[in-house]
Amino acid sequence: MTLAESMVAVWQQTFDGGRFAVELEGQRYPIWRTRTKKLRTVEFDYGGQRISGIEQNPATTSRWAELARGGKRIMQFSVAGRYVGNVCEGELVRYAAWSALGLPE
Repeated sequence: MTLAESMVAVWQQTFDGGRFAVELEGQRYPIWRTRTKKLRTVEFDYGGQRISGIEQNPATTSRWAELARGGKRIMQFSVAGRYVGNVCEGELVRYAAWSALGLPE
């Protein structure tokens, strides 16, 4: 499974109602909620990297937040504190940091 496929799988399982964990290649990773905003978060390993995913906060002013307010399900992904992409309704959007960090296609 590629990194892109893994991110889409994490997005899909996170937003699949009632799940407490996502499963990737035999490994289970818990789904947590942030304390204040109650946003869903997941951390998983891929190729020696720790990838963090967090549900888009609809209360911010970004265009992604605007889409979230409109009902779109969006998850932002980061590596080493840098946002590398997001998944919106099953479609991955890569950011410039993806290439800068040398992440696999």
